[in-house]
Amino acid sequence: MPQTGRASRADGGAPLATRALSSYDLSMVGEEQIEEWTVEAEQGYDVDELKRRGRGRPGRGAEPMQVVAVRLTAEELNALDAAAAAKDMSRSEAIRAALAHFAA
Repeated sequence: MPQTGRASRADGGAPLATRALSSYDLSMVGEEQIEEWTVEAEQGYDVDELKRRGRGRPGRGAEPMQVVAVRLTAEELNALDAAAAAKDMSRSEAIRAALAHFAA
């Protein structure tokens, strides 16, 4: 059974929220790790190196993309996943292929 985390008000009153904790939430950071981070921060960061790391998902092209939310029934989602798996595609790839076929 997952453990539950409770965020309490500063005045010690009733919990504000309740949610299941993941193993990530339960991991402890040791003094050694804190010391390593402190030394690293005090030495400073190379801004150019941080920019090169390429945060986020890789782009599909030069133009910005839009995220579009679509509601599907369980049956539609199962059919989409089955079709994508049969063609060794991701869900997104299958949707884009279907849209390209529809628009053609």
